[in-house]
Amino acid sequence: MTSLPSPTSDGRVTVGIDVAKATLEVAISGQAKTLAFANDEAGCAALLAELSGLQVALVLFEATGGFELACATALQLAGLPVAVVNPRQARDFARAMGHLAKTDRIDAAVLADMARTLLARGDLSKLVKRLPDAQQLELQGLVTRRRQLMAMKMAEDHRMKMPGVRQRRSLNTIIKALDREIARVDKDLQAFVGANYAEIATLLDSVKGVGKATISTLLAEVPELGKLSGREVSALVGVAPINRDSGTMRGKRSIFGGRPDVRRVLYMAALVASRHNPVIKAFYARLVAAGKPKKLALVACMRKLLTILNAVVRSGKPWNEALHRG
Repeated sequence: MTSLPSPTSDGRVTVGIDVAKATLEVAISGQAKTLAFANDEAGCAALLAELSGLQVALVLFEATGGFELACATALQLAGLPVAVVNPRQARDFARAMGHLAKTDRIDAAVLADMARTLLARGDLSKLVKRLPDAQQLELQGLVTRRRQLMAMKMAEDHRMKMPGVRQRRSLNTIIKALDREIARVDKDLQAFVGANYAEIATLLDSVKGVGKATISTLLAEVPELGKLSGREVSALVGVAPINRDSGTMRGKRSIFGGRPDVRRVLYMAALVASRHNPVIKAFYARLVAAGKPKKLALVACMRKLLTILNAVVRSGKPWNEALHRG
C-alpha cells in the first residue's frame, strides 16, 4: 500500500478522500492507515468527529459524479478548507509519483499527498474547483435539468426523422411533453436568475450574441467570471490554446480540459455573435481572410467572447463596442 504523507511543516494535516457511491475512504497525513466511512449523513458526521481534534490544512476530494458534494459541502460548512479536483488531475499526479496501481486506499493516500503538494503552490485556487454554496447548487440543478431535457428532446427529434419510423404518435406525445417541461424549467430558471443574479445577468445580456441559456450556464458553472484575468478564465473554461512543442518541432495548438458544458454554450453563442456582433463578426472575418480554418476561427471567437464577458463583469459596466475592437 502507498505510504501516507507526513503532516505539513507547521504540523497541520492534509486529508485525501476517495469517494464511492456508498463509502468514503479517508487518508489523513501522518496516520498509519486509511479510515472508511459510509457516504451518508451519519458517515460524514463521524468523519467530522474524527477531524475535529486536528489542525486540517486542506481536505481534498476527487470529483465523482456528484457523490462527493454532500460530504464536501458539510465539511466546508463546518469550517474546514475543502477543495475538489478533476479525476484526471489526480490520476496524472499519481502516475507522476510512481503510483501505477489503483485502489480506494491508494487513491485516498495519493489525494492526501496531492493536497500537501498543492498547499506549497501559490495558485491553489486556479487548480481546484470551488465548491458551490446553496444558491449556486440550486442554479446548477436548474441548468443541468434544462440540459438533460434538451438532450432528450434532441434524441426524440432525431428518432422522428429516421426513415421508416412507425411510432410517430408516441414520439409526438413525448416531444410535446418535453417542450412543456422545458418551458416550465426555463421560466423557473429565469425567475431564479432574476431574483439572485439580476445585476450580473443584465451586464452579460448587454453583449450581442449572448442569450439566456449562455447567461444561466455561465452563472452556474463559472462563478469565477469577473474575478480572473481574460487569460486565466480562458484556461479555466478550456478555450485557451495549448502548445505541443518539442525541440524544433512545433505542433498544432489545441484546446483541452476545462469545463465542457460551458464550451458547448459558448460555441453556439460565438456562432451567433460571428454573424450579429460587430466586434466578433469583424474578428472572425479577419481570421478567415488570413487563412485560418473556419472552425479554428470560431474557437478563437469563443475565447474572445469569453474574455469580453469576463471584462464586462469585472468592470461592472455594460458592453461598449468601442472598447472591444481589435
